[in-house]
Amino acid sequence: MSKTIIISNRLPLQINLQNEKLEVTPSVGGLATGLKSFHKEGDSIWIGWSGMTVEEIPEHLLDDVKSKAREEDCVAVNLTEDEIEGFYYGFSNRTIWPLFHYFMEFTESDDWYWETYKQVNQKYADEVLKHYQEGDHIWVHDYQLLLVPKMIREQAPDAIIGFFNHIPFPSYEVFRTLPWRDEVLEGVLGADLIGFHTYDYERHFLSSVSRILRHQVDFNEITLPDRIVKVDSFPMGIDYEKFEKAALDHFEKTSENHSELQQRLDHHLKATPDAKLILSLDRLDYTKGIANRLRAFEYFLDKYPEFIEKVRLVMLAVPSRSNVPQYQRLKREIDELVGRINGKFSTVSWTPIWYFYRSMPFENLIDLYTSCDIALLTPIRDGMNLVAKEYVATRTNHTGVLILSEMAGAAHEMNEALIINPNNFDQIASTLKQAFEMPEEEQISRNKMIQKRLKRYSVEKWAQDFMKALRNTEDNRQAFEAIRINSKVYDDLLETYKNAKSRILFLDYDGTLVNFADKPENAQPDEELITIIKKLANQENTEVILISGRDKDTLGRWWEDTPIDLISEHGTWVREKRADWVLSENVKNDWMEAVRPVIENFVDRTPGTFIEEKNYSLAWHYRKADPELGEIRANELSNVLKELISNHGLSVLNGNKVLEIKSSGVNKGKASNKKLRDQDFIFAIGDDWTDEYMFKELPEKAYTVKVGIKQTSARYYVEDTKKVRTILQAFTENG
Repeated sequence: MSKTIIISNRLPLQINLQNEKLEVTPSVGGLATGLKSFHKEGDSIWIGWSGMTVEEIPEHLLDDVKSKAREEDCVAVNLTEDEIEGFYYGFSNRTIWPLFHYFMEFTESDDWYWETYKQVNQKYADEVLKHYQEGDHIWVHDYQLLLVPKMIREQAPDAIIGFFNHIPFPSYEVFRTLPWRDEVLEGVLGADLIGFHTYDYERHFLSSVSRILRHQVDFNEITLPDRIVKVDSFPMGIDYEKFEKAALDHFEKTSENHSELQQRLDHHLKATPDAKLILSLDRLDYTKGIANRLRAFEYFLDKYPEFIEKVRLVMLAVPSRSNVPQYQRLKREIDELVGRINGKFSTVSWTPIWYFYRSMPFENLIDLYTSCDIALLTPIRDGMNLVAKEYVATRTNHTGVLILSEMAGAAHEMNEALIINPNNFDQIASTLKQAFEMPEEEQISRNKMIQKRLKRYSVEKWAQDFMKALRNTEDNRQAFEAIRINSKVYDDLLETYKNAKSRILFLDYDGTLVNFADKPENAQPDEELITIIKKLANQENTEVILISGRDKDTLGRWWEDTPIDLISEHGTWVREKRADWVLSENVKNDWMEAVRPVIENFVDRTPGTFIEEKNYSLAWHYRKADPELGEIRANELSNVLKELISNHGLSVLNGNKVLEIKSSGVNKGKASNKKLRDQDFIFAIGDDWTDEYMFKELPEKAYTVKVGIKQTSARYYVEDTKKVRTILQAFTENG
C-alpha cells in the first residue's frame, strides 16, 4: 500500500535530553499543527531534524533518538553543529530568508553556506530514498529544502513529488540577484506540483522560471523535456475547531481558575472598563514590522492624545534566531523603542506598552486573543500570518477588530479586516481610531464573514486540496505515458528498423538534432551528429531526409559533404544527394517588401528580437526577448500579420520562439509525402508545430515522434535532443 512521505526541516516533535533521558513533546507551530491530523490519520512518515545536534546526543542514545521518533511515525535526520550553522543559520536564514522577504541588505552570499546547504539537502533526500517505495507520494516543505525535489527525482525519476513554499517568493528582479538562482529553481522543479500561499508568489515563481531558465510557461504549467510541472496557490488555514474550542473553554473557567496572565488582564479591564487592549504578537523578526508598529503607535498617541490612558499595547515578541546579528540588533532597537515610548507617555497609573519577550504556552495565547479588543499585525512581508486567523477564530462572540498589513498573505483572504500599509504611520493611526470607534454590529458582521471562510478552509482542507492536486498530476502524467518511447516501444522500434527492407527517415533539425541557440547561425552540427547521419545514410536501403525551416544556403553549407536529401524552408526547396537545389513549389516573394516593415516595427519595439530573411519566407525570432513581453508581442504580431496577409495565399507559422510568414501551399507534410514510395519503415521526428503537418500527412504505420511533452499528432514522444541521438545511434547499430 502506498504511503505519504512528509519532509520538513524539523520534525513535528521536540526531543530533549533531561537527566540522561530523552523526553519527547509535540511541537507547536503552523506546519506541525497543520499536518498533525493528516500525518496521524493517514499512512505516512515524517522525515526531519530532531532539534538536537549530533554533538548534543550521547553516543549511546543515538539509537534511542531514532526509536523515539519511529514511535511517532517519524524519521530523525542527524545534523552536526557545523551543518546547522551553514545550512540553517547560514544559507536558509542569512541568504534565502532575507532575500525572499525583500531584505536584500541583509542577504549574505557565502560559498560555504551554499555548499553546506547542498550537502544537508542531499542528506534529507537520501533519507527519503531509503523509505521510498514505488507508488508513494512525497511532500517536501519550505525554503530550507529547495534542492530536495530534484535530488529525489535524480534517483527515483517516476516518483510523485510535491513541494510547498511557506514563505513569500520574491519578484524576478529580486530573485535574480541570488548567485545560485538556476540551481535553486531547478531543485524546486524536481517536483510535479509546487504550491504557494498566494497567487502573487506563484506568479513571481513562474516569471523567474520563464526568464531565468527559459522554460515554456502556459498559465500555471511549466513544460520540461520529460514532464509538465503544475504550480498553484493553496492558502494555508488553521485548526479552527481547536482555537474555537479553546476560547469557549476559556470563558467557562471561573476567575479562580484563570492563569496569572489572565488575572492581570482582568484587573486592568476592571480598573479601566472603558480602556481597550491592542494585541501585537509575533516572532521577533525584522520581516514582522515590529519596530514600525511601535513608531506608528507612538504617532497615534501624538495625533490622538484623547486616547492616552484609554489604550494599552500588549506586545508579545517570541525569541527567534537570537544568534543572528540582525536579530540581535532588532532586539536592542525594540527594547529602546519600548523604553522611550513608555517614558514619553506613562502616567502614575498607566503604561502604554506591556512588553513580553518570551515564548508563551498555548493557554496564555488564548488569554491574549480573547482579552484584546484589537489585533494589530503589521508585517512588512509575510508568507501567510496565521496569528491573524487564530485571533479571529477565538472571537466566539464575534466582536473584536483585526488590523492587518496588506503585505501578509492572509490579507488576500481576510478582506473584511482593516487592511493597512505597514509603512504608512498616518494610515495606521487613523485605522486604530476607526477600530476604537467601530460599532459592535459592524465588528460582528465583519468577523462572521471571516470566521465562516476560515472554518470552511481549515488546515485539514488545505492539506487535502494539495494532496488531491498532487494525485491529479499523476493522472496527467499517465495521459502522456501512452505515447512515450519507453523500453518496450524502443525495443519494438529497433526490431522493426532492423527487419525493414526499405527505410525512410524524416529528421527535423533545430530542437530535434541540435538544441536551440540564441542566434540561429550558432546551431551548426557537431562531429558526433555528422558521424551518426553519415552512418545512417550509408546503410543499405535507407534514405535520410533532413527537413527543416532553415534557409537553403545555411542548410546546404552545413551538410555539403553528407549524402542525404535536404528539404529547406518547410518544403520550398529540395536538394537531393549532392545535386542542385530545386524549387519544389511555385511560390512568390513579392509580398515580402510590404510585410517586412511591419515586422521591423516589432523588432524596434521588442529588444532581443530580429528578422531572419529566407528566399520565400520571413521569420521573426524572439528567443532572446523577455519571455512575457515576447509572448505578448508574438500574439500581437500574429494577429496583425494574419489580417495583413489574408487572401494573399500566405500563412503564419507559430514555431518555437519564432513566427514565420510563408506561402500557405508549402509545408513539411506536403514535402514529405512527395518522398514516399513503398518504404516499409517510415520514421519522422520533430519538435514544433511546423512538424505537425508532417505527422498528420504520413501513413498510420509511420513512427511519428515529438521531441518534448506537447500536444501533438505524433504517436510517440521523447524527452530531448539527447534521446533523439540515442535512437539514431541505435539505428546505426541495427541496420
